[in-house]
Amino acid sequence: MNGQMKHRPNVVVVLVDDQGYGDLSCHGHPVLRTPELDRLHGDSVCLTDFHVSPMCTPTRGSLLTGLDALRHGAVNVSSGRAMLRTDLPLLPEVLTESGYRTALFGKWHLGDTYPYRPQDRGFEHVEWFPSSHIGSAPDHWEADYFDPWLKTTDGEIRTRGYCTDVFTDRAIDWMGERVEEGESFFAYLALNAPHIPRLVPDSYREPYRQHGSPEQVSHFAMVASIDENIGKLRAALTDWGIAEDTIVIFASDNGGAAETVRAYDAGMRGTKTQLWEGGHRVPFLIQWTGGGIGGPGQGREVGTLSVATDVLPTLLNLCDLPVDAIEGDGTDISPLLRNPSEGDATRLIAELDERVSVIQYSRMNTERPEYGDAAVLQGPWRLLDDRELYHVGRDPGQTEDVASAHPEVVTRLRQHYRQWWDGLGEDALDFLDVVVGTDHEPHLLLSPAEWRGVALDRQLHIRAGVRRNGVWGVHVATPGRYRFTLRRWPAESGLPMRAAAPEVIGGDCVFEAGVALPIAETTIRIGDHTQTHAVGDQDQASVVEVDLPAGSTTMQTWLKDSAGNELSGAYYAYVQRV
Repeated sequence: MNGQMKHRPNVVVVLVDDQGYGDLSCHGHPVLRTPELDRLHGDSVCLTDFHVSPMCTPTRGSLLTGLDALRHGAVNVSSGRAMLRTDLPLLPEVLTESGYRTALFGKWHLGDTYPYRPQDRGFEHVEWFPSSHIGSAPDHWEADYFDPWLKTTDGEIRTRGYCTDVFTDRAIDWMGERVEEGESFFAYLALNAPHIPRLVPDSYREPYRQHGSPEQVSHFAMVASIDENIGKLRAALTDWGIAEDTIVIFASDNGGAAETVRAYDAGMRGTKTQLWEGGHRVPFLIQWTGGGIGGPGQGREVGTLSVATDVLPTLLNLCDLPVDAIEGDGTDISPLLRNPSEGDATRLIAELDERVSVIQYSRMNTERPEYGDAAVLQGPWRLLDDRELYHVGRDPGQTEDVASAHPEVVTRLRQHYRQWWDGLGEDALDFLDVVVGTDHEPHLLLSPAEWRGVALDRQLHIRAGVRRNGVWGVHVATPGRYRFTLRRWPAESGLPMRAAAPEVIGGDCVFEAGVALPIAETTIRIGDHTQTHAVGDQDQASVVEVDLPAGSTTMQTWLKDSAGNELSGAYYAYVQRV
């Protein structure tokens, strides 16, 4: 293959899901062994004080936009808050326009329908699954970590193998084609592991069976699988002769989950979803031997505080593209990565030590992001919930609130946070609409993951018939007649609305039988239009046609029993312009 040095480096970003800072043996884990990640660590510049959001979607949006989460719009993992604003330029768009070939493999989680999908946002080649995890509510029915279904620009495909292997192998195949063609590439390998459900080939559990709870053992096994695939990926780059001219980044989207952090917390307090350090401080490794960032045996650690929004401007600089091609909230930290003793790096360290960063996160069932739900970071200082102050340099476990001893620090950080919040603008807190009636996606699914302010995003909840309901925000792109097909079960299941779903044996689990709901009628309300329809024993769906004007409106559905009692909202609503 052609291994000649290109003017611009290739870029490979590996983003794992729910792997905490301590989930590497080189970070001191007493049980877990990650030899390939340890080797990458030894060859990389390692940011040891790197922070993201405490949940995945906001982090993913910040990495690709360079903006804080409340500015890019994707502030939560469901509840109608997981869509990225469409007026913002994204990293893959800039790279594509600059001649890079771009691809996503794995988890997107920034919008499942047009114009939010990865293929709408700059990625030329996509193989992805919807929402938060394989087996989420909008995913293919009975989707499994084994032989997963993936979305592409040509429709849905069924793959073969374990998900981590599938995504890595298919990314390697695609990169190999780019090398053959002599093309620079950006490969975003967004692994869904080790996110729940903790499904993994059983052989990976064997070394850990006596070292934790079943959940912990499965988590260790999933990380071991990731580690093996990191080795496979790096070996491919070496075999192609492009390892020196490829930027490789490894990071996690948020802190570790509670059950796994109990095994080893790396001395930090808190877990995923929390504003404590353990919720948002994650591993970040970057190697680019040809660009003076790490190299075989040349790894080093950088303890200066950095954040997710720094990644985009840094990559633009490293790829010899204008850093201001995207105006964001982050800082180009490339001088820090290359030679920390040079004057530019020394000045940058001083600037970063003074910089104040905000990590804002409100829980899934919060109607709107709330003031004060934030960690405000400056150097070693952490202001939490606008009231508690910690110095993680002296107290890494955040056990002592020192707000009363340092009122001047509290005041300074509070003032910055207030200015940051006031600068967002009122519309920054608004929901984004699902867009219907375009030629780009003439037939689409509205899932409960987009219910505003209501969290329901797992197929196991749908199997259980969880009684929840919510409102969809809908933007009608083209006026006309629309067909709404309401279902209790997804179309591909073939199940009647009143039926129970059968138990299914998966690759590493059993999908429990789904409960039957006594559905007698459905109701839909969209804008000022309401219709109710009876449901028969064998009906798989309730179909309604409505004339709609262009513009934004809201939509809600109800599944009801024979007495008119609400059972839930329709979990699946298919929309088509007719």
